[in-house]
Amino acid sequence: MFLTNQFALPALTICALYKCRWQVELFFKWIKQHLRIKRFYGTSENAVRTQIWIAISVYVLVAIIKKQLKLDSSLHTLLQILSLTLFEKLPLQQVVAETAPEKNDIVFHNQLDLFEF
Repeated sequence: MFLTNQFALPALTICALYKCRWQVELFFKWIKQHLRIKRFYGTSENAVRTQIWIAISVYVLVAIIKKQLKLDSSLHTLLQILSLTLFEKLPLQQVVAETAPEKNDIVFHNQLDLFEF
């Protein structure tokens, strides 16, 4: 059951709106989990918007890097690698190859890859 005060809209439209909203909720959950936004550093609307846009920009840049370099690693893994090797002068493909798990290692894949490129 969906609750709304938009009585003029048909039920299917309300369902579609809830579905879209759920995708947004999942996206922000992913940002909080993977881009480590646990709290906002500013309290103004502009500060919150800026922090969210920075997080989204980082996500998109890493997704572009993943696609252009044809990397098999998940976005989450790439973000972890970048956070550890950010100031090292090494090619990203080399760093990813060096940190790739062995075939016998247990690898947990992210269930929520919203925007695969």
